[in-house]
Amino acid sequence: MDNLKKYKYLFLDRDGVINVERPGDYVKNISEFVFEENSLEAIAILSQVFECIFVVTNQRGVGRNVMSLSALQQVHGYMLREIEKAGGKITGIYFCIDPDSTSINRKPNTGMAFQIRRDHPAVDFSQSVMAGNSRSDIEFGNKLGMLTVLIGDKYKKEHKIYQTVNACYENLYKFAVNCIK
Repeated sequence: MDNLKKYKYLFLDRDGVINVERPGDYVKNISEFVFEENSLEAIAILSQVFECIFVVTNQRGVGRNVMSLSALQQVHGYMLREIEKAGGKITGIYFCIDPDSTSINRKPNTGMAFQIRRDHPAVDFSQSVMAGNSRSDIEFGNKLGMLTVLIGDKYKKEHKIYQTVNACYENLYKFAVNCIK
């Protein structure tokens, strides 16, 4: 994979990357939030590699009234505490609760990236990596000129997504270990 030393910023999807995805459902509370195996260790490693790590996540369950914004914030608070206990650091969490796929802030649209740049003006998308487990994550990264990394095995080997990513890893931990080689 590309020499990662030139990359300063990491954008991470949440569900299916940091925590176990709930197909057909949402993580609605802390008890349903389960970290992916070794993801805490992975974020601790990645925190040593990247200057900033941002979580960018679509959370339409709030917009659909399946869960409250308060519950989402509690889940994110728990996630941050556990990451920090494990030695990791997240610079910020950005999310889109809009259920409308055309929302500028909903991945693959790029609104969340520009919210991040507004809050952190030094962020340069050409020095950024987007790691996610879905097509919308990869499209988001590609639209912004980021290095894109597909995490997991959600897609069959012949899927066209593999023609649009820079790298693929079984999980976040394997990506993190590769970053320190």
